Amino acid sequence: MPSSSAPSAPTMASSTASPAAPAAPMTTPPPYRQIRALYDAETVTVYQAYSRTIAEAAVREQRLDASPDFICGQRMTWIKPSWCWMMYRSGYASKDLRQTHILALRLTHATFKSLLLRASLSSNHSVPSVPLTPEEKNMPVRVQWDPERSPRLERLGWRSLQVGISGTLVNEWVSGGIVSIEDVSERARRLGEWVENHKGEEGEWERLVEEGLVPRERVYEVDEEVRGRLGMD
Repeated sequence: MPSSSAPSAPTMASSTASPAAPAAPMTTPPPYRQIRALYDAETVTVYQAYSRTIAEAAVREQRLDASPDFICGQRMTWIKPSWCWMMYRSGYASKDLRQTHILALRLTHATFKSLLLRASLSSNHSVPSVPLTPEEKNMPVRVQWDPERSPRLERLGWRSLQVGISGTLVNEWVSGGIVSIEDVSERARRLGEWVENHKGEEGEWERLVEEGLVPRERVYEVDEEVRGRLGMD
């Protein structure tokens, strides 16, 4: 549940990151499907893009549904633990008026893992031509793996997790499990400006982490049941 005494948020260049899981791609690429995120002992950060009115009300009230413009319909709402994929999706928070504000939502680990346990893949990853079973289609959470992106929005050779929450579950999710909401739109736009004004160079990703423009995302471990549900093996 949201906490009035929430712990301080993990920083974009957190000193708690494991040396085995740097923000920049390693010489050996990570597994094809792997969850990477900014997290600390209590929370994991995911991102969503919204219009100005929804985002400003959400930050002010620390409730995602604070604005009357936030409507829980039948469509899924998608959360993304990858900062660079969020940059790709929103065009550094400048793609269109519905995505001018990027919100960083800090979820409890219990909330995030609960979503994953209620998830099914958006398609059969083993045999794409085989449809999902009725049980899989009725799961309230969908997961899909999209190509990960670099800070320059280049397509990488491994996948990034997206989690889709159905309309029937959005009310439950909004009212419990979100510890804090932060508007990180200016950081997104500064990253876009930095990329535009600098040529690609070796060590660039790590430099962006140190400058606070890219988070130090680490491998987020899950148990075998979740790995099976998400098609990670």
